[in-house]
Amino acid sequence: MKPGPVFLTGNSSFSTFVSGILNLFVYLLKIEKMAHYILFISGGEIVLVMLVALLFFGSKAIPDIAKTLGKGVREFKKATEEIKRELEENTSDIKRDIREMKETVEQETKKIGENIEKVSMEVEEKTTNLTNEVDQEFKD
Repeated sequence: MKPGPVFLTGNSSFSTFVSGILNLFVYLLKIEKMAHYILFISGGEIVLVMLVALLFFGSKAIPDIAKTLGKGVREFKKATEEIKRELEENTSDIKRDIREMKETVEQETKKIGENIEKVSMEVEEKTTNLTNEVDQEFKD
């Protein structure tokens, strides 16, 4: 017999219904946190959706549906991780090149700063010498 709404199946017992409700809450606890962040829906809304699913699919089909959803979520996570890994692999060379260029620019900037400091000291020294010579000329 095909799983159908619990209230429409003639051979559904109360224990099967309760078992379905308990299964529903177990699955609800597992996916509530993920669903809240992904779908921005509250726990009450999830319960309502699960109850409607229980009514339409029956208590026997809910575990199979949950397993299928779990497999889908696992595949989605796996694909996401694969994409992240490929992006990291493809951008690692670019990151390394940028890091090397940054180091080169920093080294060259440091050398230029040292040269400017050296030239500045030389100019200051020569200026001081010229000033002393001019002072000596005026004193004589």
